[in-house]
Amino acid sequence: MNDYIKTMRQLVGSQPILLPGVRALIFDPEEKILLQRRRDMPRWCLPSGSVELGETALEALKREVKEETSLVVQEAEPMGLYSGPSQKFAYPNGDEIFCFSIAFVVRQWQGEPRADGIEGSEVCFFEMSQLPDELVPVHRPTIKDYKSYCGVFLLH
Repeated sequence: MNDYIKTMRQLVGSQPILLPGVRALIFDPEEKILLQRRRDMPRWCLPSGSVELGETALEALKREVKEETSLVVQEAEPMGLYSGPSQKFAYPNGDEIFCFSIAFVVRQWQGEPRADGIEGSEVCFFEMSQLPDELVPVHRPTIKDYKSYCGVFLLH
């Protein structure tokens, strides 16, 4: 958790806050999608995180992907913006957020995927037709949208 979020949490406790973020739909050459198993809950999710003060969305994407998967993003295409009631999320500790996240499609990356052991315990590529049932709910619409994505930026 970055310093800004820690400060906000001290001020508002577990009440919902608007959290600008990024999420990555990372694909291998066989079009399998990379997911990360979270350590704080038994769920899979897209590599994702919050944008820090003074950081661009693309910088945040590259930082979060590197931190969570050890991969270096070479190119990323913005796919859509996700916000609103469907993007409410509660952490196991009771903290609530409303995500305001830009999803990026990443097909060009370098490295070998590895979980960081802090936020994630495992990273794995999945066939789009065989995704795990225990996905983080706010990421489901993003993955679903990708299946019919035709290059036009989506607003939700």
